[in-house]
Amino acid sequence: MNASTSGVELALDVPLNAVGSVAPPDSVKALVKEFTLALEAEMIEFRRDLHRHPEVSNEEFRTTQKVAERLEKAGLEPRLMPGATGLVCDIPGLDPGAPLLALRADLDALPVTDEKAVPYRSTVPGFCHACGHDVHTAGVLGAGLALAQLSKTHGLPTPVRLVFQPAEEKIAGAQYMMRHGVLKDVGRILALHCDPKIDVGRVGLKTGPLTSACDLVKLTVKAGAGAGDGTMPPNVVHAVAALTVGVPTAVSQWMPMGSGVSIVWGHVEANTGTESTGALTPETGFMQCTIRCIDERAWTLVEGLFRQAVENIAALHGVTPDLEYTRGIPPVVNEATSIALFRRAAEEALGKDGATYTEQSLGGEDFAWFVREVPGAMARLGVRTPGAERTLDLHQGLFDVDERAIGVAMRLLSAAALLN
Repeated sequence: MNASTSGVELALDVPLNAVGSVAPPDSVKALVKEFTLALEAEMIEFRRDLHRHPEVSNEEFRTTQKVAERLEKAGLEPRLMPGATGLVCDIPGLDPGAPLLALRADLDALPVTDEKAVPYRSTVPGFCHACGHDVHTAGVLGAGLALAQLSKTHGLPTPVRLVFQPAEEKIAGAQYMMRHGVLKDVGRILALHCDPKIDVGRVGLKTGPLTSACDLVKLTVKAGAGAGDGTMPPNVVHAVAALTVGVPTAVSQWMPMGSGVSIVWGHVEANTGTESTGALTPETGFMQCTIRCIDERAWTLVEGLFRQAVENIAALHGVTPDLEYTRGIPPVVNEATSIALFRRAAEEALGKDGATYTEQSLGGEDFAWFVREVPGAMARLGVRTPGAERTLDLHQGLFDVDERAIGVAMRLLSAAALLN
């Protein structure tokens, strides 16, 4: 989509002078650029260390400690969350009573095998940073260190809070941190997420919905009396097959036009519990899926429609369903003024072509909970090497980034903090 007819145009409806009352002097901007450049090589190595030692949701103990140690070395006072995964760290500003600008990164890795042949390949079998959270962490940490140095030497216009969040992949970390006061005194929150479709040196911006709502479903079906000895039709197998195809079809037909609902089965089985020659029919079936919705109205409707479709198909096939439906996360909805701030920061830090339009995705992101409580936005950080023959998607074992993106993240977030 051309930027002139896209959501970027909406972002520009907010006057740039509405973001930040006074532009920082060129001398201050030059200092921050100098600080971030001096830190870039260290932050690349910091990211590589995290990449070698991935930790999944709620187990980010080493990762949290590494971040805390580097912040303490800079003279800051990080505060660990009660479970020792995740932390926050405030950088004082010239006006101690001003609302804080929060910069958020997520810490957790994925249960995905690292398939890359690189020196920083994961050393933990079956786990790796296949979503770029190590890049987010290094970018926010580097920006924070540069801003802390400015705060000590010249003063920081706006106080900043660094938020290092656990358990994003479990869609639980944001609300956990909110329960422990992470948004107290915060006036705005910003975040970046790696995007392998955007070239390094650029960021993707969009006002309004950026991601999709995401729910998780576990469904068990049980056979009626008499099943299992071959005298009854294999109703569990038939039911599982019918549910796999029929539920998404029914829900999409019942939903309003343009709702953009996606139901993806990730696990489907029908099992006797013992090795079978084919004479035995299964007594239970088990299914798991994710449900994604591009708008919040659809998200409010989809659970009831999904349950109705399951009940109808299960009754038709004579099986009993046991449905565990977990409401996950709403869409990330980017606030217009925060996107205008990101755009101005991109122009300052990356050049006039630093920002590009990005589409709404079907991915889920629990940053959504933060921007429900305070104004904020998430930008997509370009991590693709220009001219690369192959684009590797997120959550894949071969996923990697052009590490210049870490410096880009540091400069962008630092510029946003000065302009806020």
